[in-house]
Amino acid sequence: MAELLAKSPCDGLLPVTHGSVTLSEMDMTHLTSVALYKGRDADVSDTLKQAHGMAFPTPNRATGKEGARAVWFGRGQALLIGPSPDAALSASAAVSDQSDAWALVRLEGTSCEDVLARLVPVDLRQSVFKRGHTVRTQLQHMTVSITRTGDNTFLIMTFRSMAKTLVHDLETAMQGVAARGTG
Repeated sequence: MAELLAKSPCDGLLPVTHGSVTLSEMDMTHLTSVALYKGRDADVSDTLKQAHGMAFPTPNRATGKEGARAVWFGRGQALLIGPSPDAALSASAAVSDQSDAWALVRLEGTSCEDVLARLVPVDLRQSVFKRGHTVRTQLQHMTVSITRTGDNTFLIMTFRSMAKTLVHDLETAMQGVAARGTG
């Protein structure tokens, strides 16, 4: 009988560093989809504040901090990252575990914006995309969520099945930026 081993989405692929930019996998503990029931926005936000110290995010924003974050994920939907969801959330939202469905990576370094500029059709410069801003977009041909978590740090999420492609595309861009001497 085969023995199954739990592996992270980027197992054996990360971390990598090229120039001033590092790509590493994030330990995600729990990922929970929170989809609002109609008219229950305030209830969910209150529950998130009481149980986890953050409000339900407005469109294209993230709330919370490292270890306990809520990221806007679409109309009336957020992804709770870190803590196990409080049971009271189920009264006002559809709550479902997404822990095994996503790959989460951290891109950090002084040239991380230059790396992403090669791959993403969105202006992610800090002057317009500030800490706490998030966007659902494309990275090459993959659907991703990108959240700025620091001056030179981004949280990038994609489907688990695309983890190897995500790492490959980001690493190729990192190498290109480093080779030009800008990263």
